[in-house]
Amino acid sequence: MYKTTELVWCIYHPDEVISKAISKLHGARYSKGRGQWYFKRSEFDLYQFYNAMSSLAFIDYSDIKTSKKPLQKTPPKVTPVKEPVNIPAAYTDMLIRKQYSEQTKKTYTAYFADFMRYFKDRELEGVTMDEINAYILDLIKHNHISASQQNQRINAIKFYYEKVLGRKTEYYNIERPRSETRLPDVLSKDEIGRILENTNNLKHRCILSLIYSAGLRRSELINLKATDILGDRNQIHIKGGKGKKDRYSIISGYLLDELRKYYKTYKPKDWLFEGQGEGRQYSGSSIGKLLSNAAKKAGIKRRVTPHMLRHSFATHLLEQKTDLRYIQELLGHESTKTTEIYTHVTNKSLTGIVNPLDEIMMKR
Repeated sequence: MYKTTELVWCIYHPDEVISKAISKLHGARYSKGRGQWYFKRSEFDLYQFYNAMSSLAFIDYSDIKTSKKPLQKTPPKVTPVKEPVNIPAAYTDMLIRKQYSEQTKKTYTAYFADFMRYFKDRELEGVTMDEINAYILDLIKHNHISASQQNQRINAIKFYYEKVLGRKTEYYNIERPRSETRLPDVLSKDEIGRILENTNNLKHRCILSLIYSAGLRRSELINLKATDILGDRNQIHIKGGKGKKDRYSIISGYLLDELRKYYKTYKPKDWLFEGQGEGRQYSGSSIGKLLSNAAKKAGIKRRVTPHMLRHSFATHLLEQKTDLRYIQELLGHESTKTTEIYTHVTNKSLTGIVNPLDEIMMKR
């Protein structure tokens, strides 16, 4: 300790090589009175120091390890460089012919490349089902992949054997993980209102309002065009959603007025919401950032994501006693097997559904 500043001293027998190496480290200072190098405690990085000096001398940092205040910064994450592989042209061509989405193509090729690296010394046509099962099991044990990623990797491999090589489905039968049942994270109506009130930018407010008001996925919003808004019917036409399916959803009357103001102000050309540069789509990551900022301003401490707006839309409709079957149509869900057990089908139509955003704004 020097006055009120805590110091870390380097104590060693005089050695020019060690002294020179220490002098090059960030924050290193030399005391002529003690003839030793030292660092301010607040500036000392044990990780950096150890990497630089461990080849020159044995480093005893036991006193630092028992210190109440941590001195070692978190080591930087190092992403190993993967060995490049040549994905078979037939694989990428088939993805294109099947008209898979860009995200699916990116995921499949990345996971299939990992598969090829694992069996780099083998002909892929000769890899057995048991070997592939062992490969997936190895990823689960050592890479701790999620059930969702496990399914995606299986699909990427199946695509090669079944779609590219044309083998029968029975040839390849990997055991799938049990599907996880997770309750969606939702926001209250009050939280939705506070988020929108703290979104001062008209464009940003329209983006968040539309995701909530129509129960959109982030990708569906950025692919919208102005002609997809059917103002006379209070509906929105979602084209090429998940599974390349079109559907209609409802849109708030309040939001339609906001969108008209937005359109007159921003005059979008190609996409309803355009990003930086003419003709470019708004980025999905930007939506996440603007929502996160608005949520913080609204005093919401937990992490808020765009998909939570979609979950909240469905939950609030259900709380308003909207028939679950219609909610599934609005969200574009493919399967209704589980929820139809509890569903009592009514004669309501889309035009008769009260949009929860209208209820929120009328009460404010």
